[in-house]
Amino acid sequence: MFRATLTALTIALASIASAETKVPHSQAEISLGFAPLVKEAAPAVVNIYAKRVVEVRDSPFGGDPFFQNLFRDFGKTRPRVQNSLGSGVILSEDGIVVSNYHVVGLSTDIRVHLNDRREFNARVLLADEESDLAILQLEGASDMPHLSLRNSDTVEVGELVLAIGNPFGVGQTVSSGIVSGLARSGMATGNARGYFLQTDAPINPGNSGGALIDINGDLIGVNTSILTRSGGSNGIGFAIPASLVKQFVDQARGGQDDFQRPWAGMFGQPVDADMAEGLGLEQPGGIVISELHDDSPFLKAGFRAGDVILDVGGQPVNTPAEMIYRMSVAGIGQDVEVMAIKDGEPATVRVGLIKAPETPGRDTVTTGRKSAVPEMVLSNINPAVLGQYGLPLSLRGVVIEEPGPTGGRIGLRPGDVLLSVDDTEIATTSDAREALLKAQRKVTIEIQRGNQRMVSKFRL
Repeated sequence: MFRATLTALTIALASIASAETKVPHSQAEISLGFAPLVKEAAPAVVNIYAKRVVEVRDSPFGGDPFFQNLFRDFGKTRPRVQNSLGSGVILSEDGIVVSNYHVVGLSTDIRVHLNDRREFNARVLLADEESDLAILQLEGASDMPHLSLRNSDTVEVGELVLAIGNPFGVGQTVSSGIVSGLARSGMATGNARGYFLQTDAPINPGNSGGALIDINGDLIGVNTSILTRSGGSNGIGFAIPASLVKQFVDQARGGQDDFQRPWAGMFGQPVDADMAEGLGLEQPGGIVISELHDDSPFLKAGFRAGDVILDVGGQPVNTPAEMIYRMSVAGIGQDVEVMAIKDGEPATVRVGLIKAPETPGRDTVTTGRKSAVPEMVLSNINPAVLGQYGLPLSLRGVVIEEPGPTGGRIGLRPGDVLLSVDDTEIATTSDAREALLKAQRKVTIEIQRGNQRMVSKFRL
């Protein structure tokens, strides 16, 4: 019995020794550390220098918390160059590069510096502020060093990782750590609100857009932000998962210049302990549906308010941001299996992923000079507009896309919903244009902003 046990143990140890993860066998191997991995991966991480020209106003009210909004169009404009510094990752031999939107978005001049001192001009193929991702094309590039994308769903907490980027503009720098958290969907980076990997590998300003790689040299995420009070790294950094990056690359190669994400057409909230008890669930988890749009693919698949979504595409979801991430990774045109609790019973439903419908048509108009509010851009509300501005699903009517100089002075903002002009209800952009032309010297405009209704009165 003892010999049999010893033999089995010997075989097990031999099996472990032959696995892919190897223990260093010499002082030379130990002293190398991550050096071989860095030599292989670092050439694919680039430094990005971007600039754009913006119009700024010389206003005496600049910086005032009250008057700067009332007089935002006061004063003359002058051009000013804004510079940004960040990092990027080459993903293909022909020079496809991923970076952050906040590094290169809206830039007019982008220069990319490689580790071997080569420089390339670059142009933006696709950029998305909400996801804080941008895909670039290096001009005249070929045979570029590049990293492979790893399926982010296979990443586990505790894995060793390296962060490579250009912190504070000091030059390419490597820091090490572990994956310290998954499914961080409550964090926000600028206008981006999504789903992130968390790492304790030091990340600092300038690392944005850089690589987070595993011990095999595969890209698992794009470094995007840190959680800090001092401005420096405190060991809590966030990276956008590589699986979402793959969707961006695929859409960029397909000719898209705006990221097309699937539209859920519903609102929901995470199921906490109290809600789980009320819904008859054994434990908290999932998203309970609170509202569905008439055109929602989930409604057409048979979902109703009160149903609980537990899993999308084989992965658990516990927040709306997680669900949208899972849908975005699957892509428009795909069918995904959704595990849910419907009428108190487990169910598996296939949902076809679609982009937000543009029906009814936007019929965008710009008000003329004789209008009570000239140069204001208005559009009819449809599902695509609801998603663009994060409006309640029940809203119908007309949205203000650009308030114009006069609209800005009276407090109107992009995303406001125009409800009435001088007590005339507004249902379409044609209604709005006619009502604003007929307005008399005293004008009353009613809008909805978020869940609040507001009234603006002014004289012509």
